[in-house]
Amino acid sequence: MPLTGTLINVATVLVGTAVGILFGARLPDRVRETLLHALGLLTLVVGIREALGAFEPPLSALTRGSVLVVMGSVLLGGLVGEAARIEDRLERAGKALERRLGGSQARFTEGFVTASLVFCVGPMTILGSIQGGLAGDHQLLAIKALLDGFAAVALASALGWGVGFSVITILVYQGGLALGAASLADVFTPVTIAAITAVGGVLILGIGLRLLELRRIRVGNLLPALVLGPLAFALLEALG
Repeated sequence: MPLTGTLINVATVLVGTAVGILFGARLPDRVRETLLHALGLLTLVVGIREALGAFEPPLSALTRGSVLVVMGSVLLGGLVGEAARIEDRLERAGKALERRLGGSQARFTEGFVTASLVFCVGPMTILGSIQGGLAGDHQLLAIKALLDGFAAVALASALGWGVGFSVITILVYQGGLALGAASLADVFTPVTIAAITAVGGVLILGIGLRLLELRRIRVGNLLPALVLGPLAFALLEALG
């Protein structure tokens, strides 16, 4: 079943959110803040590791300016995202959900937007969905689900129930990739995957800074870079 891995992921996020809400409410604010900051630091480490892929093959083998291509993709993606106001749309979706719940959940929208980005930006989402959809191999998504479950505990303890509602984003985005895996299989070449990883790493750095409350980077508006980066490298590969 193509959606098995995604459903496991949804379950772990919901369980993690529930645990974070139940036990997080008993923790002092400073402890919840520390948990969120710890997650932010780990997110930065992951982002740095993945962004450094721009300096390595197969991207560096295509062009010496692979880092510049990644940077240009992020900059152009930011322009496209700002024009489309993607972050605002995510926030409006979160606020609409909040209103349906009576508007009583503090930081609901921030939890929904942040968790949606944390759980859906990164190569594990794409690779795991493709593997699950094509071959029924859900191992990678199971690993991602476990990691997301622990992340949900930390996020929900500080940001509330909005984290749990990010499963809607997971179902739409990750589930859509899994269901469309057969038609997308030829698109995800090693170069494409490496480009998504490098560009995604830059976006993950933005999420980490956001979790650390150092800067509220509108990461949602940078999401088009995940398409533009692979397209740019695919063009370089075709021309080479």
